[in-house]
Amino acid sequence: MKTKIILVLAFYLVLSGCSELLADSNGEVKLPNRPVGAAVSHEYPNLFVQVTQRSPEQVRAKITAAYQQLFFGDPKTQAVYYPDGSNAYGEKAYIWDVNSNDVRSEGMSYGMMIAVQMNDKAVFDALWNWSLSHMYNDADEHPAKGFFAWSVSTQGEKLDEMPAPDGEEYFATALYFASKRWGDGKGIYAYSLWGDKILRDILHRESITGPTNRGEMTAINLFDKEHKMVRFTPDVVNSERTDASYHLPAFYQIWAKVGPEKDRDFWQQATQVSRDYFNQASHPDTGLTPDYGNFDATPWAASWRPESVDYRYDAWRTAMNWSVDWSWWKADQRQVELSNRLQAFFESQGMDEYKSLYTLDGKPLGGGQTTGIVAMNATASLAADHPRRQKFLAALWERPIPTGPYRYYDGMLYMMALLHCSGEFKAWY
Repeated sequence: MKTKIILVLAFYLVLSGCSELLADSNGEVKLPNRPVGAAVSHEYPNLFVQVTQRSPEQVRAKITAAYQQLFFGDPKTQAVYYPDGSNAYGEKAYIWDVNSNDVRSEGMSYGMMIAVQMNDKAVFDALWNWSLSHMYNDADEHPAKGFFAWSVSTQGEKLDEMPAPDGEEYFATALYFASKRWGDGKGIYAYSLWGDKILRDILHRESITGPTNRGEMTAINLFDKEHKMVRFTPDVVNSERTDASYHLPAFYQIWAKVGPEKDRDFWQQATQVSRDYFNQASHPDTGLTPDYGNFDATPWAASWRPESVDYRYDAWRTAMNWSVDWSWWKADQRQVELSNRLQAFFESQGMDEYKSLYTLDGKPLGGGQTTGIVAMNATASLAADHPRRQKFLAALWERPIPTGPYRYYDGMLYMMALLHCSGEFKAWY
């Protein structure tokens, strides 16, 4: 069928006077005079080489050094990756949030994504084994059935059994990438089967009411089918909310191609919804987005965290999400303007002086200048086309590898930013 579509398009373009029509190895049609994303062309931009004039060897050395330190460095001051024995499935390991003293689904799924991009199957499998062994909920009567507890102790005790949906999103995508890069194994290492299972539960998990360690709760799926949007939480009390940094259209486009077939149209629609959401939620002058939001893209002040209406720790990642989507798929030109606007705002605050926390209209709320925000602002360069992007890439390059008590969040964002900006964060599908 795909071949027939390509031939029909080719015939139409010839009749229209356009003879240039290309299709990549995955059957993606590339229309003439339109930008082609890296996930289609398989040509991922190395911005450190192209924009900051570093050599490929320097870039590779920097990535390797960061990975070695964050995953295999001094466990007291440098590493966030910790081996944790073995079970019947093999070795286990976790990513430790040093400052909060817990293991988070966010960090575990980030760690798996970093491992597959680094072609480190042993690390990937150890993290996945620990995630399934200690974070996954499979009890039929549990409100979080089919999902991963977002916060777990290093001993494997679920501190909060409910999920944070960005974890499931990264888990599923990392598993699909592992399947493509290494092939499926058996049992828990049948990567694509687990990716399918997670996606089915993300979209179709029915309502369950039952006891949790926070009392009785009712929870549903992780995506609102009417709005076609990721939820902030499946807990029905707050399920009609979202988080801009959980919107990952670059991943949804992958799911629309390799996920369960009956849901592919939904994921294609969700892709466009998230692209629109970025533009609706971003401030028209600063490009800043709130930590938490409503489905109509207005900021949401959570009762336990009213400051969630501001640009804070979650929101740093939103620029990465729209910029990677542009780099991979080049489907929404508005993302270029979003990155230009965001970087213009931070440049106006002073490259060495800008803070980590702001109101959406640009009033500083403190927080210093952390490695995490420097890393995320650098990834905005994947979509930005203004010369100022060189400053943001240089700022990331000059930043040391995070150490100390805040090395978890800073370190994970730093490592992913290095991979994105060097063209080493690829869509394996």
